[in-house]
Amino acid sequence: MEEDLHHRVSGDSIRRRFLDFYASRGHTVLPSASLVPDDPTVLLTIAGMLQFKPIFLGQVPRQVPRAVTAQRCIRTNDVENVGRTARHHTLFEMLGNFSFGDYFKEEAIPWAWELSTKEFGLPAERLWVSVFEDDDEAFEIWHKKVGVPAERIKRMGKDDNFWTSGVTGPCGPCSEVYFDFQPERGHSDADLNDDTRFLEFYNLVFMEFNKKDDGSLEPLKQKNIDIGLGLERMARILQEVPNNYETDLIRPIIEKTSEIVNVSYDTAVDCSKLNFKIVGDHLRAIVNLISDGVVPSNTGRGYVPRFLIRRSVRCARWLVKKGGSQGSLKGAILATIAAKAIEMSTNINPDVKDRAPHILEELKREELKFVKTLERGEKFLEQMLVEALLNAKESGNIPCLSSKDAFLLYDTYGFPVEITAEVAEERGVSIDMNGFHTEMENQRRQSQAAHTDVKLSMGNSADLSKNVPNTEFVGYITLSTAAIVEGLIVNGNKVMQVSEGSDADIWLNRTPFYAESGGQIGDHGTLYIPGENQHKVVVEIKDVQKFGNIFVHKGTIREGVLQVGEEVEATVDAKLRQHAKVHHTATHLLQSALKKVLGHETSQVGSLVAFDRLRFDFNFCRLLTDSELSEIERLVNNWVAETILLQTKVMPLSEAKGAGAIAMFGEKYGEEVRVVEVPGISMELCGGTHVSNTSEIRGFKILSEQGKASGIRRIEAVAGESFMEYINSRDYHMKQLCSTLNVKAEEAKNRVDNLLEELQMSKNEASTLREKIAVHKASVMATQGISVGSSKTVGVLVESMDDTDADSLKKAAEYLVDTLGDPAAVILGSCRGNENVSLVAAFTPGVVQLGMHAGKFIGPIAEFCGGRGGGKPNFAQAGGRKPENLSSALEKARSEIFLKLSEMESLKS
Repeated sequence: MEEDLHHRVSGDSIRRRFLDFYASRGHTVLPSASLVPDDPTVLLTIAGMLQFKPIFLGQVPRQVPRAVTAQRCIRTNDVENVGRTARHHTLFEMLGNFSFGDYFKEEAIPWAWELSTKEFGLPAERLWVSVFEDDDEAFEIWHKKVGVPAERIKRMGKDDNFWTSGVTGPCGPCSEVYFDFQPERGHSDADLNDDTRFLEFYNLVFMEFNKKDDGSLEPLKQKNIDIGLGLERMARILQEVPNNYETDLIRPIIEKTSEIVNVSYDTAVDCSKLNFKIVGDHLRAIVNLISDGVVPSNTGRGYVPRFLIRRSVRCARWLVKKGGSQGSLKGAILATIAAKAIEMSTNINPDVKDRAPHILEELKREELKFVKTLERGEKFLEQMLVEALLNAKESGNIPCLSSKDAFLLYDTYGFPVEITAEVAEERGVSIDMNGFHTEMENQRRQSQAAHTDVKLSMGNSADLSKNVPNTEFVGYITLSTAAIVEGLIVNGNKVMQVSEGSDADIWLNRTPFYAESGGQIGDHGTLYIPGENQHKVVVEIKDVQKFGNIFVHKGTIREGVLQVGEEVEATVDAKLRQHAKVHHTATHLLQSALKKVLGHETSQVGSLVAFDRLRFDFNFCRLLTDSELSEIERLVNNWVAETILLQTKVMPLSEAKGAGAIAMFGEKYGEEVRVVEVPGISMELCGGTHVSNTSEIRGFKILSEQGKASGIRRIEAVAGESFMEYINSRDYHMKQLCSTLNVKAEEAKNRVDNLLEELQMSKNEASTLREKIAVHKASVMATQGISVGSSKTVGVLVESMDDTDADSLKKAAEYLVDTLGDPAAVILGSCRGNENVSLVAAFTPGVVQLGMHAGKFIGPIAEFCGGRGGGKPNFAQAGGRKPENLSSALEKARSEIFLKLSEMESLKS
């Protein structure tokens, strides 16, 4: 970049001068570490000191006494602020100088000042300093040795000025240097956390302690220095631009984006500029992450580039639509923009340029994969948001997107929940995040249950199975057989006998019990030893697992004592076996129906055949329509009604494949395979148990269809006895409903529709009445307004309107601001019974012109009631879940509005 860009110094020059400054003071210049750290406690490199953490902890000896680096870092905890503030980034460069037990505060502080004021020429009078509240030593050095006036040194608490590298690790007090963009405001009441005035660009950490797991601090073996200067922030100051994104470190990426989307950044509206900034920031991060080997995925650190790519795609395509370049939506956009980011990364990470082909290919693949579902997902999200807003309006609650809807977008359309939340927030809708995380956890449990490998614990006898012969399975031809007990295991240890009441793993020489495999669960049943009048031994079998060719029966001794070598009668529960057979054959028919309706490329990726239901997972990229589900059910039930005889054969694997048999998911096959065929409909390699005739299935009904993972759908269904129970239950409830409504079954829907319409009319009438009552109450309150100010008074009213719903509260506020006239500010709160709190703030144009913002004002007030909210400058609503705090919240609102309005300079003139 040219040195005179913005008539100031370039970002590359700032980096070089920083490194040279500390190199001339005995620091060894070390390269940037990878974004993938060696430290297992962090996902990505989040700080410049991370590569030196073992040295700071005393775990490894120092190689040099002092070092200086320009370290690439990634942080995503503030990703929602990227583009919204002037300084937040995902990828940023931390220019750092470090001392490993060499120098400390006496040298570090003056050098930081010298670099800032002499090397970079920042005006000393525009620099402020913060120190930890108890760090008198740092205060004295800044004040007496460096010469910073005491009024420009602020003591701050632990949250601001005590630095930690994470939950555990090196830590210590810190001191920060701030640039003042508005020195004309003077020293009185200056707040260093005011982002509109101050920018913290230098952080000096005096590392003295190690934070342990229990939160306690222990002194480090040696005192260390960890100092970081934000390159992007220093560039903003020196290049005299309004935010970090307009420095030469990011602006060229934005310009490239502008060229592609046909939208000028300089003349763009704020929402467009936000999208430009997000693309510019994220692409820097993406190219560096992929360069360092972080491949986009759904788990671990791979989720970071995938999320950033998808967020960038959404922002870039939004800009394309604004620019009218609809043709650009058909292909990949990001790779072209990323080429500029790669070009600009050479001076900090030469590997990025060397790996450019791989980076661009990965980026293009990810974008095109996401684009396929993006538009469909956006349409579904729009529908969901509209419904959420309508439901909220009808119920008077805060608009909220359900956890199931958010999970559907994530699971089916690949929408990261953060993007869903971001889009929803733009529409004033929140998300049930707790419920979303519950949905995620349920999916993980289901996934684990579908793919669990059961491992037999052998205790000290890990090779015990080598001494046991294979089990002969006779369950295809009989449900009962005599068998010899070959082995017993209790709590992982081999035993010779098991007494009544104990659980045991039992091995037999032969068995009629089907062991769990191919998605079908193991049989239940009984082992018993006959006696003269009653059984001498009874064992209840609740599960059977298979290890190689050895069947392990998991059971409880209900009567007697079972011993190795005894002969038992092994009997399968015939009723449960029939249920499993019905559901397994129905699964085969279901797969054939799916291929007919959705296409032959659809195939099984998992299944569960249980006694009470079946579950079938298959690859497909979208929701099935009602008509598709109906057609699938119709096909299966037609095949059931055709009373087709099944054919089962054992043949060579090559012959079975040649005949077109489909392999079942998760099964391993030998040279000889079992083929189950429903002639003309289905032919699969399968070791499971099946009906003899499709008529045994009796009926088939789909209970649900939903997403299981990206590109994977799941159907749950019932057949046989479970189907009959389901139909009978539905019929019973339908009869109860018809009896209640006093209509025939075919008339029930119309009757319910009419009742819902009547109910909606009643709700509307009630809502109108509530609004009239609220307005009437407001008319009485209007006389209670208080005038604030001297030369220009503002009418202020802060009151509680108990038992008023959110919509009525809004109407009351609108009435009051109209009645009070301009300027006026109205804050109302209510709580119906013990339900949620509603809050509203309404400001007239005159109050807004004074600098007041209703949305920003009401949010902190809502926090008192355990809620949140926001809105426009002139009007905002909020809610909460702590009605007991409403009174104190309104008192806070009253004092805050009086204070803020009184402080306005226009009121003092």
